[in-house]
Amino acid sequence: MAGHSKWANIKHKKAIADAKKGKALTRVIREITVAARTGGGDPNGNPRLRLAISKAREVNASKDTIENAIKRGTGQLTGESLDEVRYEGYGIGGAAVMVDCVTNNKTRTVADVRHAFSKHGGNLGTDGSVAFQFRHCGQFVFAPGTSEERVMEVGLEAGAEDVSSGEDGSVELICAPADFGSVAAALEAAGLRAEFSEVTMKPLNETVLAGDEGARMQRLLDALESLDDVQEVYTTAVVDA
Repeated sequence: MAGHSKWANIKHKKAIADAKKGKALTRVIREITVAARTGGGDPNGNPRLRLAISKAREVNASKDTIENAIKRGTGQLTGESLDEVRYEGYGIGGAAVMVDCVTNNKTRTVADVRHAFSKHGGNLGTDGSVAFQFRHCGQFVFAPGTSEERVMEVGLEAGAEDVSSGEDGSVELICAPADFGSVAAALEAAGLRAEFSEVTMKPLNETVLAGDEGARMQRLLDALESLDDVQEVYTTAVVDA
């Protein structure tokens, strides 16, 4: 674990998420539609849909908005045709970048993503070029000072795969994506509140970038995040402020 920068990096990711809240509703409704299409409209049997609904409620999506998104996914309502697509590439210093999109026009989306990479010093790669550098998992990060022993006790009982602490005192719990909901519920019931939690693509190794390289990498990530069709951006880069 790269404990030296984990907490600062998590706080920065939270700041980006807060800044995206103007677009968050559109993104999460698209996620609900796609999740319902791929896994069915019953959240009890579709963990991805259950998580998307939870995120929708966090950004104050109405019940009707959520239900209509599910119905569009299951074909009960007509709507735009949406496709999931992932782009992979490299940023500054060879840092790996994965960009998950939901789009109604793949030609437009790939052009936008390619332009963002090339304008900010990165390169769009081929499918599979960087995916092996990430692990699909549920991630919970607790503030420095949280009891690692308590998180481990509750988390492992609920199905967590790993709990570790960083040099900065933060505590990280990792679980399988399918176990995210049950682990989250167990932690909440035990009074353990994660500062940051999501189903993510966690980098297996990190590339620390500082100074000019860090600033350039941040501009690339910000440019990708700002694209309308982008749902999530994952990277091995850690920008050391």
